[in-house]
Amino acid sequence: MSYLLQRLFGRLPIGWLQLTHSRTRFAAALAGVAFANVLVFVQLGIMNSMGAATLRPYDFFQADIMISASDASTLTDGGNVARQWLLQAMGDPDVSDGMGLFIANVPWDRGEKDISLTTFGVDPVKTGFLSRDIAGDLNLLRVQNAALLDRLARGLAKEEAASIRPQTPLSFETQGRTITAYATFAGGGGFGGDGYMLVSDQTFLSLYPTRSSSAPDHVLLRLRPGAETESVIARLKTLISDPSLRIRSYQEAAQEDLRYQQTKRPTGIIFGFGVLIGVLVGIVIVYQVLSTDVADHLREYATFKAMGYGPHFFLGIVFEEALVLGIMGFIPGLVVGTTILTLMGKITTLPLGMTPSMAVTVFLGTIIFSALSGAIATRRLGAADPADLF
Repeated sequence: MSYLLQRLFGRLPIGWLQLTHSRTRFAAALAGVAFANVLVFVQLGIMNSMGAATLRPYDFFQADIMISASDASTLTDGGNVARQWLLQAMGDPDVSDGMGLFIANVPWDRGEKDISLTTFGVDPVKTGFLSRDIAGDLNLLRVQNAALLDRLARGLAKEEAASIRPQTPLSFETQGRTITAYATFAGGGGFGGDGYMLVSDQTFLSLYPTRSSSAPDHVLLRLRPGAETESVIARLKTLISDPSLRIRSYQEAAQEDLRYQQTKRPTGIIFGFGVLIGVLVGIVIVYQVLSTDVADHLREYATFKAMGYGPHFFLGIVFEEALVLGIMGFIPGLVVGTTILTLMGKITTLPLGMTPSMAVTVFLGTIIFSALSGAIATRRLGAADPADLF
């Protein structure tokens, strides 16, 4: 390391030698930086998992435009959309097909613990609105009270989920009816439910008799090949009689849902503050280490200053220390952070895990904020007079 820093800075690695002079203090400083990294990794991991969990149900479907009620900030919130607007939308020459989407949470008594399944009611004939891995099993939903079950649902054993096939279906009671799962798909637990379930719209309405087939939660539209989505949306806003409806592209609806979860919902705001606190803790730790080091070696720095070395020389030394702390503290932080996120993901079934982008972001952030802490720590040295230091 000493040789590498000497080659990098073109001088004696004074910062490295000062840091390693007291190995106990050096280890404590690295532990502090690693702790701050772990804190940021965990908070970022949870925030990312919230984003992945929010967007996951959108992956179950394929659509170009989604029509929602005016208060529908997320996929599962908001009022209903009258089916008559679907029929009006079909009047546009570029709209090739449409489907009403029903959504509700269905409880499932699992004995020791009840779980909640976010359930989608779809038209089993319209396979074009479902993702490829689900569309192949959609014909199974033509049977009354049939369902496709999330095999990654929280509280559902892997062996039990793996045994669900058309030949060996799984039946359970909910909402006073017997639902039979004939196949599974990959979903996973989220923040609003323990998993997902797909049923036909008729089965959905039998589970919720107060709901009406004329009022789905959202309307999904498919466009003809080559049609411009924004142009069709503009026409639909004049074609459909209800101006309060939210007519958006399907991708835009997903991103608006994500922004709402991250900036409006308490959980998203809390996780955002967690990341900010982790960054501040890291800055304070690195600043404290570097500031203490500058204070401990103030006489040596004063000697260099009296010999004519300028501020850039001292800034280089402190930056060298910040770089060493940032890099060497990041490595154990990455290992511990990855381990914690992996364990949390297995326990909660949330999409928690280390991603390359997250690791790179935290690494660059660690280097930048370590350098910032170093720059702040040198302010005392820059204002000092060598004559006052002895």
